[in-house]
Amino acid sequence: MSYVRRGPWTCGFLVVLLAAHGWFALSPSADAVIGWLSTNLDNLARHPVGSLLGSAFVTTGSLVDPGTVLTLWLGIGVALWWVEAHRGARRAATVFLAGHVGATLLTAAVLLLALGVGRYPEDTRSAVDVGISYGAQAALAAVVVALPRWAWAPWVLFVLGWPVVDAEWFGALPDFTTVGHLIAAAIGFVLAATLLRTPRPTS
Repeated sequence: MSYVRRGPWTCGFLVVLLAAHGWFALSPSADAVIGWLSTNLDNLARHPVGSLLGSAFVTTGSLVDPGTVLTLWLGIGVALWWVEAHRGARRAATVFLAGHVGATLLTAAVLLLALGVGRYPEDTRSAVDVGISYGAQAALAAVVVALPRWAWAPWVLFVLGWPVVDAEWFGALPDFTTVGHLIAAAIGFVLAATLLRTPRPTS
């Protein structure tokens, strides 16, 4: 199948994500594991590597929820696959990891600052925050390089706009997950302008 042949790394990642989704849907210990994997401030202080890596394999809820369709199917299954098929597996992995890890850590810095000035409630430190959405968001932003120039502005508006639709606002500051998605989009756009400008070598 052409889809698998052109994007084997992405396809393998999708298989792992779907298997993990099945486990989280059925396991009685899923909530405890998700709590441990959450990339909140408390967990990042206690076990940063475990939460950062493990969180990248979590998908919860229905596979046909709008958020899952956007992140898992469009973000990973389409956007990240395109990056791998046209720019190579290493650059695809770089896009996902830069979005997932980079946005998580930068969002943590925003959280610390916002908590320091009383912008976010104190229980935000331990809020559950897991999943692939930051990496998927970076991939969605990165595939701007695949679009004709006339489509860039609508795509940028879409990628930046969807996280804001259901945002909770604390004055002029949206909730931290919205901040994370906007940061992940910025990372994806930067990578599109740098790392992904040229196709992968053919030989």
